[in-house]
Amino acid sequence: MVEAIAMGSLLEELARRETAARERVERLRERLTAEEETLSRLVVTRQTVEEILQEAASPAQRTPTGAGDGPDERGTTGGDRQAGPSGSPIGVVTVPRRRPGMNTSVLPRAYQDVLEVLTDAGSGMRAGKIVAALGLPGEAAKVEGLRSKLKRLVERGWLSEEVPGVFAVTEQVRTRFGR
Repeated sequence: MVEAIAMGSLLEELARRETAARERVERLRERLTAEEETLSRLVVTRQTVEEILQEAASPAQRTPTGAGDGPDERGTTGGDRQAGPSGSPIGVVTVPRRRPGMNTSVLPRAYQDVLEVLTDAGSGMRAGKIVAALGLPGEAAKVEGLRSKLKRLVERGWLSEEVPGVFAVTEQVRTRFGR
């Protein structure tokens, strides 16, 4: 009888410890997820700042608003840049808000490529799959950089994100592609 009570107590204690360990693991997972999100935002922010600083450091490569006949390294034409009086690219909007009747040609080439991949897919895709479809290396920095572009396209009405992390062209954009 004493042995049955001891076994029951031992099993209850093991169950209690298992439950406590599971709760600790879940708290750690939540914290890890939050830290990964913070890291992701920091990576994208650093990349954006580096791009801005790189552009600001090379004024000879910029053309005044309305000048230039071809796209630059980002797929933007001189006419797409709206530099201030100092020639600084800070504050430039290269992805305009989508308006009815607007064609995708107003977007930088990299953004047009993303829209084309998503239109061809016919359904929503995650950033990692889009990176692969674009033929880019699947490095975390590339995926995070693309994810920021995708979020920008959602904000500006070109894409939708009905399921978190899954991006698709809006119906209006799809009809502009004739599909």
